[in-house]
Amino acid sequence: MRFLILLPLLTVTALAQQPKPAPTKLAPEVTAALEAHPDLVYARYGQREMQLDLWKPKSTSQPLPAIICIHGGGWYKGERASMANLAQALAAKGFVTATISYRLSGEAKFPAAIQDCKAAVRFLRANAAKFGINANAIGVTGLSAGGHLAALLTTSGGVKELEGDGGHADQSSAVQAGIAMGAQSDLESARIGELSSKPDDPFYRTFLGDSQAKVPQTYALASPRHHLDKADPSLLFMTGELDDPSTHADEARADLAKLTIPTGLTIIPQAPHAFLGQQKAFDACVSASEAFFAKHLKKR
Repeated sequence: MRFLILLPLLTVTALAQQPKPAPTKLAPEVTAALEAHPDLVYARYGQREMQLDLWKPKSTSQPLPAIICIHGGGWYKGERASMANLAQALAAKGFVTATISYRLSGEAKFPAAIQDCKAAVRFLRANAAKFGINANAIGVTGLSAGGHLAALLTTSGGVKELEGDGGHADQSSAVQAGIAMGAQSDLESARIGELSSKPDDPFYRTFLGDSQAKVPQTYALASPRHHLDKADPSLLFMTGELDDPSTHADEARADLAKLTIPTGLTIIPQAPHAFLGQQKAFDACVSASEAFFAKHLKKR
């Protein structure tokens, strides 16, 4: 199944005339209906504690699907609070949601970040009864670098090198659906090879240790497209209309289609890369995300 919304690109003049967006807001009744569990420790590495914030509807009679929300920031900055509005908006739609902190590239190189993401999935499964989670229905989403990690988490189930030792090793880190927002899905591409070849590249070299040409195996291991196989769950790509076309994941979606795995591309009209910061784009994202996760998680 494919989801495709294509609209003409805005002109530079039209962009200049657009008003500056106000901060994204949630209706008071959304947060009032939720039960919050902040600062939960989901993994430990010696003295280092990794935390997440969790929300769930106050009134529910049965276990709910869970969604992990991963923040962006080029893998070297950012914080989980930037995904709190999305997590709460989705929780109000009948999910248990969590925003996670992960080790940034200045602290630990790849695969530390994805190992943290997998540890968070295992934590939710291990504590499913406590938080009212359907352990067989866990999804993930994220924006930008978080979108890459969401895609990698979705496609790399069972890849031992990416599991890490963050705890709850008896639990599976596999997810059952993913939405990658504004994400790079193919780290072995010529585009990323060129970007990483620049000595001042602040993203890929910092995250992966060197250029694509110098450590191709690392780029392959970090590439969501590299891990695609028939066991993967549904993976939707979402991006702002004004974002780079590489976020459309054309090649990865073609590969998914060949594997008969449900995929699609949702383009948020007139939206930039960081579209979660614009109310209209945020609302469109919540609507599309709810529909996708309801379809692929709520019937499990």
